[in-house]
Amino acid sequence: MNTINETNFEFPQQKSVYKGKVREVYNVNDEVLVMIASDRLSAFDVILPRQIPFKGQILNQIATKMMNDTADIVPNWLVANPDENVAIGHLCEPFKVEMVIRGYLSGHAAREYKAGKRILCGVEMPEGLKENDKFPAPIITPSTKADNGEHDEDISREEILAKGIVSKEDYLVLEDYTRKLFERGTEIAASRGLILVDTKYEFGKTKEGKIVLIDEIHTPDSSRYFYEEGYVERQEKGEKQKQLSKEFVRQWLIENGFQGKEGQQIPEMSDEKIIEISNRYIELYEQITGEKFVKANTENVLSRINENVVNFLNG
Repeated sequence: MNTINETNFEFPQQKSVYKGKVREVYNVNDEVLVMIASDRLSAFDVILPRQIPFKGQILNQIATKMMNDTADIVPNWLVANPDENVAIGHLCEPFKVEMVIRGYLSGHAAREYKAGKRILCGVEMPEGLKENDKFPAPIITPSTKADNGEHDEDISREEILAKGIVSKEDYLVLEDYTRKLFERGTEIAASRGLILVDTKYEFGKTKEGKIVLIDEIHTPDSSRYFYEEGYVERQEKGEKQKQLSKEFVRQWLIENGFQGKEGQQIPEMSDEKIIEISNRYIELYEQITGEKFVKANTENVLSRINENVVNFLNG
């Protein structure tokens, strides 16, 4: 199976290209952005050596569906999807914060809580919780948006405003949009027998000054899901929750001695492990969308993408 590790397209009127951890974004004529979802896998802010078949297609198609399913409550950047791995949208200036919202004490929040911390990003977490318990109300715990290779860092609302990273007026909109999206995402997940545990949203501003949702939304890379069935019983017994998210990759890496810290070696992933991860991504796609996943033809995947994007841009 051909996977997408890197792209080096030259689209008509292309101005520049930005290469992130898992996406590559092409600026066309300072009007639209062409976002290519690669099959790269990142964890602990490190790009892992091997790609995951169909991962980019899965993330792109989930994000597209979720943007369409939330467009009535929050405006987004999306214009078209000319290819299974491509989203084309309005050129935006991204805000330099990621809006993380958590409904449950899981992942990073649980690790901080276990270490004795009760304040996360300036938000108090109540005493007496155990891992994967539900918070009394969802909490917003922003992080600074890292440049290439750097770690995202927790930051409080107060620090964001004090440092002028986002104006107060804009930040209130970001918070409002974040809560609305999480509420809708929670409803969509519940209709599929899932719990949306936590997620992150990214926003940008169009040339006209409109704040819009950008990047991915409610994908396994940006979100954590539990299965609703058996959640209460597992919590009562102190068992691990059955989940659909990238956390299973992080847990495997931790068990094999890697957390992205200096001097640590990335464990080797076998072909079997790669296929297992790909199948987990497909499982989440089908669970969260309620649709059968249809694998795109990857025989000449880069030629396919190039042709579909150029046809759209010339359209």
